[in-house]
Amino acid sequence: MSYVAHIALPVILIILGMPIFLVLVTSALVGIWMAGGIPVQAIHTAMFGSLDSFSLLAVPLFIFAGDVMARGGIAGRLIELVVTMVGGVRGSLALATIGAASAFGAMSGSSVACVAAIGKLTLPSLERNGYGRLFGVSLITATGVIDVIIPPSIPMIIYGIAAQQSVTTLFLAGVVPGIIVAAALSVYVVIRARAQQIPVEEARDWSIVRAAARRATWSILAPIVILGGIYGGLFTPTEAAGVACLYSVLISVYVHRELSWKNVWSILQECAVLVGQIMIIVSAAGAYSWFITTSGLAGTIVEAIKALHLSPWMLLLVINCVLLCVGSVLEPPAAILILMPLLMPVTALAGIDPIHFGIVVTINLAIGMFLPPFGLNLFASHAIFGTPLPALYRGVLPFVAIYLLVLVLITYVPAITLYPLAWLR
Repeated sequence: MSYVAHIALPVILIILGMPIFLVLVTSALVGIWMAGGIPVQAIHTAMFGSLDSFSLLAVPLFIFAGDVMARGGIAGRLIELVVTMVGGVRGSLALATIGAASAFGAMSGSSVACVAAIGKLTLPSLERNGYGRLFGVSLITATGVIDVIIPPSIPMIIYGIAAQQSVTTLFLAGVVPGIIVAAALSVYVVIRARAQQIPVEEARDWSIVRAAARRATWSILAPIVILGGIYGGLFTPTEAAGVACLYSVLISVYVHRELSWKNVWSILQECAVLVGQIMIIVSAAGAYSWFITTSGLAGTIVEAIKALHLSPWMLLLVINCVLLCVGSVLEPPAAILILMPLLMPVTALAGIDPIHFGIVVTINLAIGMFLPPFGLNLFASHAIFGTPLPALYRGVLPFVAIYLLVLVLITYVPAITLYPLAWLR
């Protein structure tokens, strides 16, 4: 009967609209009451213990750094450089949008911030050059989730903590899948531009490119410092997040002069509210995860999977379907924290590499962010650009199909994520 608290009760409470952290804590408390013999004080220990992680500190730091970069001119200058460099090719503006999202993703893991920053700069040009507003908004909505896949990725950090895997290794494993996603989207927009005879952009004047490059010098250095320091072994992802904060504040205040210290304080206050929301979910998920572990549900699920005799490819297919559904209604951190205690024992039984599985989870949840009808990026684009949701649902369908094809490729060809790690070692 205690399994009712594990599965049925959380689903019911989510449908009723209860906040995620209350769903998790309530489920754990009800489960303890039904099981009997477990002191309630264990919930307190599990909640605070789940926050005692050095790697978790990277989450608020990267959120703050990304927000400062978006408002302090660092992201804007880098996006302008990418847009300036692409020209002379049919579909060049759409390609520039994808490139700008990828560049933004290398500095910050915030998908909604990417949608806002990229959209404000590229959407007017996309409309003027014949792409249409619906296609432009759909493209921006879909490319915004590249931030979730390309490191530094906040969902990857959360997964690393939940699955007890190296965040640095996850970052390395996410580089090639992120490039594949960007390449697949690029092929589609070029084919579409040719089919619709979108006017060819004139080739860029290299003097303009050089001027944009000079303006973006400090912006170009940002991902080099962050990712180069991580992969070069100079600092951990958490330390890299701290360096990113310091770098973004100093450049935005003293070099670009687009922010004052008063603005930085305001950004810090806004980020503190968001981080508080994330951390209370993390702590509540710690209690829920502890209850799942101590109740033996994970072992029961493993035994049930054994009895079904599912092959690894079939198991991954089922897990992908579950993750897509969950990712369309829950934000990636919450989905990871809820599901990983249940899924990790099952994937370990099937012999699935946890690093490879982490990338599969990340891509699933990225797709869920713009999967109709409840994807978070869909609502963000609706609020920012005013596009009606029914039209946006239709507009993103081709991009959903592209992401699903990439997901299948990454899921069933693990060498794409694992071979680069072996080569680097």
